[in-house]
Amino acid sequence: GLGLGTTITFASSHWLLAWMGLEMNTLAIIPIMAHLHHPRAVEATTKYFLTQATAAAMLLFASTTNAWLTGQWDIQQMTHPLPVTMITLALALKIGLAPVHSWLPEVLQGLDLTTGLILSTWQKLAPFALLLQIYPANSALLIILGLLSTLVGGWGGLNQTQLRKILAYSSIAHLGWMILILQFSPSLTLLALFTYLIMTFSTFLVFKLNKSTNINSLAISWAKTPALTSLTPLILLSLGGLPPLTGFMPKWLILQELTKQELPATATLAALTALLSLYFYLRLSYAMTLTMSPNNLAGTTPWRLPSTQLTLPLAATTTLTLALLPLTPAITAT
Repeated sequence: GLGLGTTITFASSHWLLAWMGLEMNTLAIIPIMAHLHHPRAVEATTKYFLTQATAAAMLLFASTTNAWLTGQWDIQQMTHPLPVTMITLALALKIGLAPVHSWLPEVLQGLDLTTGLILSTWQKLAPFALLLQIYPANSALLIILGLLSTLVGGWGGLNQTQLRKILAYSSIAHLGWMILILQFSPSLTLLALFTYLIMTFSTFLVFKLNKSTNINSLAISWAKTPALTSLTPLILLSLGGLPPLTGFMPKWLILQELTKQELPATATLAALTALLSLYFYLRLSYAMTLTMSPNNLAGTTPWRLPSTQLTLPLAATTTLTLALLPLTPAITAT
């Protein structure tokens, strides 16, 4: 159901079909989210359903308004500014951009790591496909959404101890970077989305392997998986966007493009907000590698049972998270 919903949205050129794909997508993930039968999971599912239904209703309203004003149902024939703005905001609510982001940390916190991974990666694809197709020329709106998201994504994550909330704020910040550059270079948005998917995938898989959901439980991971513990700070710093890791590539190219478009103030602000995100990635790295287990706050020591998780996806995504930067010239040439 998830795959079909997203694929229908990808393949559609008519707003009604795109809306139908998004609705199928929402309805398909709800049982996956609620299957734990935990009050937190049910609460998260309810919150998710309400926000997604609101966004879908807004999208449908905007597309009917567009059909009424221009007589067009075609996604790529969006000419009137009113429906374009409404659809941009509806899709922003779908993916969790600031200032309509409040649901994302709460929902992600109530889910297990696997469902959280689906929510942070696959669920972003369909709305992004629509955003790239309408190619909104609302420059001020997109830049405000982008800057606000990078700021909120950095600021919100500073005071968190729960890993899923930290990853939610990290997701908001990354999406902000993508939206910032969307109108100037859609190919860079796609590149940023692709690198974000890889990095988030490997981060979630690391936490899942260690069964960690808060910062304290990271400090005992060195005894379980020493090699992975030494690589995880690099994965986190790649998410933060430090060279010579993969995460530096989209940030570097986006800042370069913003400067070319004569928006130095926007580029400077975006770069400064990236420092906020970097701080909480460094906090996680510190807790994981520079804190010995007895010195962290009192927590129950987990059972050291052998993990049944496949390590191949983790190995592949970790390699990509750490080593794709040298491909930058090839990517910029295409």
